Amino acid sequence: MEQLLQVENLKTYFKLIDGTVKAVDGVSFSVNHGEALGIAGETGSGKSVTVKSIMRNMPSYAEITADKLTLEGIDLLKLSNKELQDIWGKKIAMIFQNPTSFINPLFTIEKQMTDVICFHEKIKKAEAVKIARNMLVLVGMPDPDAVLKSYPFQLSGGMIQRIMIALSLSCNPSLLIADEPTTALDVTIQAQIIKLLGDIKTHTSGLILITHNLAIITEICDKVAIMYAGKMMEWGGVNQVMKEPAHPYTQGLLAAIPRLSNESKKLEFIPGNIPSTVDPPKGCRFSPRCPYAKPVCTQEEPPMVEIAPSHFVACHCAGEGGCR
Repeated sequence: MEQLLQVENLKTYFKLIDGTVKAVDGVSFSVNHGEALGIAGETGSGKSVTVKSIMRNMPSYAEITADKLTLEGIDLLKLSNKELQDIWGKKIAMIFQNPTSFINPLFTIEKQMTDVICFHEKIKKAEAVKIARNMLVLVGMPDPDAVLKSYPFQLSGGMIQRIMIALSLSCNPSLLIADEPTTALDVTIQAQIIKLLGDIKTHTSGLILITHNLAIITEICDKVAIMYAGKMMEWGGVNQVMKEPAHPYTQGLLAAIPRLSNESKKLEFIPGNIPSTVDPPKGCRFSPRCPYAKPVCTQEEPPMVEIAPSHFVACHCAGEGGCR
């Protein structure tokens, strides 16, 4: 299968007064055409910074480096600011965590959608309005004509999120990134958005979904990547990782999922907190919280190894089939 996105040894550092924040520190993965990748991990793991670094949508003081960062063969690190503006929305689009922060309350939905479509597609407004309406229909928006004439404050949070998804799809991007797209929504709307993301996978060449919810990844994605403190702990096919998790952190995340089939069982958790990425632990960054940590885990950083076809783990126990 042809690769859509290739990321090798991606690093994003922030040099601050208190030290250098290694928000993303040597992350590697790939997304093939037609695939959906889910990235999971606790808050502060570096998930959002990873995808924003891929888009080069970071503050000027962020230092982004990589051995390879390509989208359909385009070297994203070599693009100028003007070239990036042409890429955003057209080649790569993002659904943000809080959509109301990225919709201008002073303009109608029609103006905001058609401005983006006209900029990238170089078409007249009348044609852009048709595309905008079709996109709203695609995402299941009731009464799309009325919505186009509405202002953001007249719409619910779920409707704004659907508009963001429609806007992201309007220029047929090769890669769609969804950063916690259900966080600010109630559970009923969450279920609708999750189903919608599953349905629209066929309208883009690739999808990256960032979420805390491993159940969503299981339902939508083909691959899963587990991040912790700026590092990739484990990644591979969803069925491989979910059924045979090899890294203790992945095992801990899966064990912490509430299960209706066993309501009497006490909910498990991972003790401790995610470490600072300014002064991370030596060796494996998860070692202070790992129940299986050995002396080598606190001294040497584990390499990422392939323990099964397309199943990669960064753990000193990986050669033994993972910690158990």
